[in-house]
Amino acid sequence: MGLSWIDVAVFVGFVATVVIVSLYAGRREQTSEDYFLAGRKLTWGLIGFSLIASNINTEHFVGMAGSAFGRAGLAIASYEWMSAITLVFVAWWLLPRFLRAGIYTMPEYLEYRYDGATRTIMATYLMVAYIIVLLATVLYSGALALNTIFSIPETLVEKYGMSADQAERTANLIGIWGIGIIAATYTIYGGLRAVVWSDLLQGGALLLGGALVTYLGLNLLGEGSLVAGWRSFAAANADKLHVVKPWNDPDVPWLAVFIGGLWIPNIFYWGLNQFITQRTLGAKSLAEGQKGIMLAAVLKLCIPFIIVIPGIMALQLYGTEIMALGGENPGDKAYPYMISKILPPYLRGVMFAALCGAVMSTFNSGLNSASTIFTIDLYKKYIHKTATPKNEVFVGRIATAVIVVIACLWAPVVSGFEGVFAYIQEIWGFISPGIVAAFLVGLVVKRTPAIAAKSALLIGLPLYGLCRIPKWIMDAQFHAQFPDVKEVVPPGGFWGAVYAFNSWAFLHHMGLVFLALAGFMLVVTAIKPLEQAVTMPTSELDTTVHPRVRVLGGVVIAMTVTLYILFW
Repeated sequence: MGLSWIDVAVFVGFVATVVIVSLYAGRREQTSEDYFLAGRKLTWGLIGFSLIASNINTEHFVGMAGSAFGRAGLAIASYEWMSAITLVFVAWWLLPRFLRAGIYTMPEYLEYRYDGATRTIMATYLMVAYIIVLLATVLYSGALALNTIFSIPETLVEKYGMSADQAERTANLIGIWGIGIIAATYTIYGGLRAVVWSDLLQGGALLLGGALVTYLGLNLLGEGSLVAGWRSFAAANADKLHVVKPWNDPDVPWLAVFIGGLWIPNIFYWGLNQFITQRTLGAKSLAEGQKGIMLAAVLKLCIPFIIVIPGIMALQLYGTEIMALGGENPGDKAYPYMISKILPPYLRGVMFAALCGAVMSTFNSGLNSASTIFTIDLYKKYIHKTATPKNEVFVGRIATAVIVVIACLWAPVVSGFEGVFAYIQEIWGFISPGIVAAFLVGLVVKRTPAIAAKSALLIGLPLYGLCRIPKWIMDAQFHAQFPDVKEVVPPGGFWGAVYAFNSWAFLHHMGLVFLALAGFMLVVTAIKPLEQAVTMPTSELDTTVHPRVRVLGGVVIAMTVTLYILFW
């Protein structure tokens, strides 16, 4: 898909605007509170858009749309719709407790509740996961998606005579370092305030671009009528427009969605993950934070209509052509292919900007969070305990630059791991059940001792590994022995039972590991409880609850339930 000069001008103008506005917004960041939490002055609109822009990236446009194109259909939307209810839970219950404590980071809360070692374990987990999993994968998937959409490797072959492999590697490196350097420029300089302002611009472009693709697709199906287009779409895809799958579905089992494992990654991601919560921790008041979360919850309900629906639509419009493209996961090419077919030339730059914005929003958010955790939870605690606020800002900027370089260097390595994108959610399962157990049990059971939380964080990783890794090893051994056979034949006997258990949906395993860890913490508490409940610190922030937060949350829950009834 070639780019016209108009496309290039729109893209360059958009990126330049994001950088200029972000640098201007972050020009006065002097203290650590300014740099890491935007001076605790964020308003609800910035918080809401930043939450969504940080969350949505090419994994959604490529992976989620691809799942919708494939067997999952609309059921994959549960990741978005159930997130809305999770956000309500965060606004009602978690955020008030975190803001009252006046924390900078989520690991910091664990130190107040338990001890310093608990904080360090969580901080170490998040640092490694952000750099090796989140940042590197966002860079690689972003570069890969943009190169696929705009045929950059083909251009390198035609203009510079490169081989296909050389052109693909070169294009990916250009994309990786380009995204990394642009996003790092304003993140290093302006901190969280620069990040949230860039998120506002990029989030708006993201929602606009996605809505545009849905609009044009329905218009095409209805030959100029949106109503006729929706009727045609609904009639042709009736079997895929259901959100409820069997309990043992490998992707979105109903048991995990409604009462099981899906709630573990959701609570971790939206309530306990520094990458997301840093925006709400920077709210000027609890009421502003709660309003921002409610805005994000409403936007989450809209996301499937601009990502999941187009994925299904691509099957109806271009299914044969997309399948003919080949590859192990042809559905991952559904959204990019649809863009190449459905958008007129003068709008390609807009969509390019939207996709690039999605990548940069997620990358800069993860980058800022990783820098915050390193500076506040590791550097200040272990290296320079008497660091001044200005020194912390300096170290935060240096850490940001170093993290960018490491992520850019590691990103090409991601290509060597087959199917890595399908396992992004799964990989978080190694740490999220333990973190959720440590927080929730500690919040509910006031006398849970530190040893219980530390043990849960440490045990959770190998416990989840036992649920997943044996199958990966057996699959690898089978493919090595029978390279031409695609369908793995499970072993018999004991290992057959292990293989069958490992084959359950990873959401089930996350739920089981969480229950085991929470039960373990309760047993330890019963045996060796604290003599008295821990007294948490109290901040000077305005923590008055928004007067209508219960009503707003109830409306979001009602809207979510309505969507499930409509698409049951």
